[in-house]
Amino acid sequence: MARLVVNLELVPEPTSFLSEAELLARLLYRDALMLVVDKPAGIAVHRGPNGGENFESYFPMLRFGLPRAPALAHRLDRDTSGCLVLGRHHKALEKLGLLFKQGKIEKTYWAIVEGGPVEEEGLIDLPLGRLDESRGWWMKVDPRGQPAQTRWLVLARSENHAFLALEPLTGRTHQLRVHCAALGWPILGDPIYGRGGGLQLHARAIKIPLYKNKPPILVEAPTPKAMSRALAECGLEDASEVSAAAAPI
Repeated sequence: MARLVVNLELVPEPTSFLSEAELLARLLYRDALMLVVDKPAGIAVHRGPNGGENFESYFPMLRFGLPRAPALAHRLDRDTSGCLVLGRHHKALEKLGLLFKQGKIEKTYWAIVEGGPVEEEGLIDLPLGRLDESRGWWMKVDPRGQPAQTRWLVLARSENHAFLALEPLTGRTHQLRVHCAALGWPILGDPIYGRGGGLQLHARAIKIPLYKNKPPILVEAPTPKAMSRALAECGLEDASEVSAAAAPI
């Protein structure tokens, strides 16, 4: 596990409508093939069966001269913030899709969990399956389900919470949320697998080996303002206090 510096930058709370300026302020990376955008929490990445506001509807503002808007290369849950990768055209989406499928893209999430593990780091290896047909994409630990692995590392603790870095080694729906809940430390604010109140899960960083003869592209999303209170409870009010905290990238 390599080490990352923990930066506790704050970004504005997302509004119900993103202006072009607000959207561009969330652009973390751009090249000829892809964009990485800092998705706000509380908005679905794409239009659901019942309609409603979705992040994808803003993508035409990210064309940057191309004839078509970029498209999603992967997904984040509605209540998860942070790094979201977009492909700028069909060939880019094919390349990114293959990298995700092959497990070559490394992702690090930050989470505040209730209670917390006794150990300082570990690996969760619990297969996941659908909870039941009536619950859509809700998941559960299921010995007959698909393999799912999550590497975790404690970055800080308080009396009631722990601040974790989570690295999903597989890409199952709700994997991090179900794995944390299954071990007895649900992610704070989880409305499905915890007690609700605002999910404290952030897609902090993503590392993408996009170009054959160049090093992987590492992109980091700033800490959302909604996490700052919980981080303060873990003693992380000042970034200088955690200048050498670890993350599994």
